[in-house]
Amino acid sequence: MNRVLVTGGAGFIGSHLVDRFLQQGFQVRVLDNLEPKVHPYGRPVYVPSEVEFIEGSVTDPGVLARALQGVDVVSHQAAYQDYMLDFSRFLEVNAVGTALIFELIVQGRLPVRKVIIASSQAVYGEGQYECGQHGFFLPQPRSQRQLARGTWEVQCPCCAREARSLPLKEEQTNPFNQYAVSKLAQEKTALGLGWLHGIPTVALRYSVTQGARQSLYNHYSGVCRIFFSRALCGHPLIVYEDGQQTRDFVHVQDVVDANMLVLENDLANFQSFNVGSGKATSVLEFAQTLLRKLSSEVEVHVSGEYRRGDNRHSVSSIEKLSSLGWRPRRNNSAIMEDFLSWIDSIGGIPQHIRDAYSDMRSAGVVLSSVP
Repeated sequence: MNRVLVTGGAGFIGSHLVDRFLQQGFQVRVLDNLEPKVHPYGRPVYVPSEVEFIEGSVTDPGVLARALQGVDVVSHQAAYQDYMLDFSRFLEVNAVGTALIFELIVQGRLPVRKVIIASSQAVYGEGQYECGQHGFFLPQPRSQRQLARGTWEVQCPCCAREARSLPLKEEQTNPFNQYAVSKLAQEKTALGLGWLHGIPTVALRYSVTQGARQSLYNHYSGVCRIFFSRALCGHPLIVYEDGQQTRDFVHVQDVVDANMLVLENDLANFQSFNVGSGKATSVLEFAQTLLRKLSSEVEVHVSGEYRRGDNRHSVSSIEKLSSLGWRPRRNNSAIMEDFLSWIDSIGGIPQHIRDAYSDMRSAGVVLSSVP
């Protein structure tokens, strides 16, 4: 397998995969639509000149058919991600775009030998929980009524007692918001069509991936972008809810390692795998660690607000992928150091960045609680 198509190859994770494929001797083709909200200045300088670059969308049959010609591997990293309210676009890009990849491979009888799909921890929805009295359950998202009261923890639907979050295992999915639904639809489409048509396919459910090259312009692009941007500009860090919600932060290079492992391992075929750190970190803890690393006197503002559609706790079990020989090797400190080094290398935070917090408040995505 020596020629690879990386969709979304100008993006955060995709560009790191491009680098790794080149290092390992692949001929690399990139398909990216250079979404203005992510790439306002066009093709990023970090995309190597030696790649074949096609500007276009995974939803465009003509462009996608050209991109698929002659490739052995498809690394499908392109996705639509945001917190805003254009619901239909999530399914159009993430699910329909994936279906189109398989449609063109099958119709054209293209000799693609492997497809790797970038999925998301979001497919678990509010998560997997256990009540001491009533046992395991998959919760619905916390209601607007509950969140408006400032009651943050997930409660058992039978007895209304606070429940215990469990490590997220691949067998149980429960998506609710538009992004999560689109990613599970993408997975099922890819794994199902891959199985039916004999195209080895793997779906990787990324946890909160962080590191260098995260877009500084996209509202969705992650806690490093948001916190570093605000801290370096002297603004307080805004933490939603009470700051004790937990996340599973994973370094982008560990995600790249996972992709390369499943590429070469046939035992991974036709399965979904979590890719995370397997460790819980509260958002407040992450913010405080970041400020210590910067030696910053900026304050953390625990706002008591909440973001519509956010879940309370998300920490993935990584046992399944670990059984194939993968382990995360980089911690939160490495994530922050690498992100900061990258910011320094590009001359600091750009002056004109839209304030995601204000935009989300205006759109009704961020709401206030009244405890």
